Amino acid sequence: MTAARVVLAVAGVALLSLTACGRGDRQPILMNVTSDTNGPDEFAILPPKALELPEDLATLPEPTPGGSNLTDPNPHADAIVALGGNPAKAGGIPSADAALYARANRYGTEAGIRNTLASEDLEFRRKNNGRVLERMFNVNVYFKAYRKMALDQHRELERWRQAGVRTPSAPPRLPKEK
Repeated sequence: MTAARVVLAVAGVALLSLTACGRGDRQPILMNVTSDTNGPDEFAILPPKALELPEDLATLPEPTPGGSNLTDPNPHADAIVALGGNPAKAGGIPSADAALYARANRYGTEAGIRNTLASEDLEFRRKNNGRVLERMFNVNVYFKAYRKMALDQHRELERWRQAGVRTPSAPPRLPKEK
């Protein structure tokens, strides 16, 4: 009877220590971009643009109830302007990029490529869903599943440097250890 109690006590301690190793949140913070709280979404709040007094008040557009305002933020157009583009031509291809676009599009495009890639990726992730204990304890195996497809950035950088290509944005070459 004493041996059974010892076994039960050891099993209880093992179970408690195993549950203490668990995390409260099941998803890593960086992989979880959706909020499950009822609080405000800080990324959805955009501050309005600063008010400016035009030189001529007669040039102001007619107010449109429910329409856009001159001080309403437009993040898409603002990003295009910040990158040196013209928001009026946001839908088209700039003439400077026409040759690049023609070269990339030389074999045509598949209309539903995004849906095809999404379904193929879902199938790949189902096949590489981790081992039984990883699935049972909801361990994130995303990086492990895609490890073979990842680019070794340091090896690739060294390959380009050995080919004589300048890499000004890369960190400087470290001195070799003796």
